[in-house]
Amino acid sequence: MKIIVPMAGRGSRLRPHTLTVPKPLIPIAGKPIVQRLVEDIAKVANETIEEIAFIIGDFGPEVEASLIKVAENLGAKGSIYNQTEPLGTAHAINCARASMTGPVIIAFADTLFRADFHLDTNADGVIWVKKVEDPSAFGVVKLDDYGFITDFVEKPKEYVSDLAIIGIYYFNSAEKLMKEIDYIMDNDIMQGGEYQLTTALENLRAKGAKFSLGKVDDWMDCGNKNVTIETNSKILEYEKELMSNYPESAVIENSLIIPPCYIGENVKITNSKIGPYVSLGNNTKIHNSNIEHSLIQGSTIIDHGNLSNSMIGNSAQYFGVSREISLGDYSVLDFLSKD
Repeated sequence: MKIIVPMAGRGSRLRPHTLTVPKPLIPIAGKPIVQRLVEDIAKVANETIEEIAFIIGDFGPEVEASLIKVAENLGAKGSIYNQTEPLGTAHAINCARASMTGPVIIAFADTLFRADFHLDTNADGVIWVKKVEDPSAFGVVKLDDYGFITDFVEKPKEYVSDLAIIGIYYFNSAEKLMKEIDYIMDNDIMQGGEYQLTTALENLRAKGAKFSLGKVDDWMDCGNKNVTIETNSKILEYEKELMSNYPESAVIENSLIIPPCYIGENVKITNSKIGPYVSLGNNTKIHNSNIEHSLIQGSTIIDHGNLSNSMIGNSAQYFGVSREISLGDYSVLDFLSKD
């Protein structure tokens, strides 16, 4: 089994946090989004993962090394492919052509999920879906009376289904998928100026492929600041037992920690109340502050902060009393200066 992870987008809706770090590498409760994604898939697949291929933009050698390590930590080979033009989901998969053999799971790295089921490897494919209130923003599927997919519709303007494709797919034959991707690209078949994976899926279905449904209990988005903070809170709740023991290197003085919280290595907290639902990255220092429902990355300093629903990047410095902020890496915000 292979996992193919398209992640070439820059994550513009999550700026300024994606100006220095690609969105899939932003830590949620201490782990990068993409690491959590492939770990969750490996559990669901219940199969040996031999290779994880990452399709990226120009993220640099440091990011590539981090991704290879994510794969190796799961006992898999890591491969890197580049998508230099934003020409759609099918085009992204085409960039990883050399790895598209045998059974594969394709997972777009901007979402996390919770599910309790085993993968049906006897089906031609499995499409993971979740009911949504506004289907017009998603690709959706229609079903027959037996629960098999009869139609794939990309961002319908009129209601056809409320089962949204969450961006995770299983194919028992990557070669068959690649034939359809070749067809739509060779014939320049586009939707919205892009080569769409749903077009290839519909062609496969029309030729007799049977796609079954993979339903998830929870689908967590990381598209913008607010939903990323909400996802952080959900992960902390799901993993609250794992988060109950803080590292020995953390220093907590005259402070109250309301679980669930993630506390990284060498974090120092003094005269503060932290939680619930707060993640603090490695080497961060918090002083005289009250923080809840927030995601704070590593090597950051917060003094006299009264924060909720806030997201602060790496190596940032915040001194003040604002209630809700979104502060990127290496920023400095100082309301206490006397100058």
